Amino acid sequence: MTKPRTRIQARNSTTILDAALDVFSQHGFRGATLDMIAEGAGLSKPNLLYYFPSKEAVHAALLNQLLRNWLDPLHAMNPEGDPVAEIMAYVHRKLELSRDFPRESRLFANEMLQGAPRMREVIEGDLKTLVDEKAAVLQMWMDQGRIAQLPPVHLIFSIWAMTQHYADFDVQVRAVLGPEHDPFAEAGAFLQTLFVKLLTPSPQISAQQ
Repeated sequence: MTKPRTRIQARNSTTILDAALDVFSQHGFRGATLDMIAEGAGLSKPNLLYYFPSKEAVHAALLNQLLRNWLDPLHAMNPEGDPVAEIMAYVHRKLELSRDFPRESRLFANEMLQGAPRMREVIEGDLKTLVDEKAAVLQMWMDQGRIAQLPPVHLIFSIWAMTQHYADFDVQVRAVLGPEHDPFAEAGAFLQTLFVKLLTPSPQISAQQ
């Protein structure tokens, strides 16, 4: 039976993962080292290795935590709810995740750019299963004439692209907009308008349903 972690162990583990998130999101997996992570955490390398036996183990813990948080909003899409309200709730929650967890978004982007060597099994398994499930919900709403006919998986892709852009390209976004702008507030209003218009069935199609 595994002994529960002490408060100090839990705190040190959290500190290590937070430092690792900075290192991995800035340098990618290849460029990151355990020495960098230990320095960021304010711990010795042997102390870090007490909690995580390798760089791979730290990275895997971060990715597993990230994927759970990243997928929760998609899990929450309710087939019994109002389609536009459910989709827009998902859009805004994804934008909030980009605002509140930019390092995590960049960590995930780095992993994808490297060919997902440490996440391929998950993205081809759990992630694909969830996307297929929610795409079927979107298609059901489309078939009922409640939202416009669109390729459902590409609709999900577009939500990912348009929300995670604000985390992954934060420096570019802020440089172009200027310091007087709040990129996430403006993005929220823009995406609300864009997706509501995109999702609204044309009157001709609605009349034929």
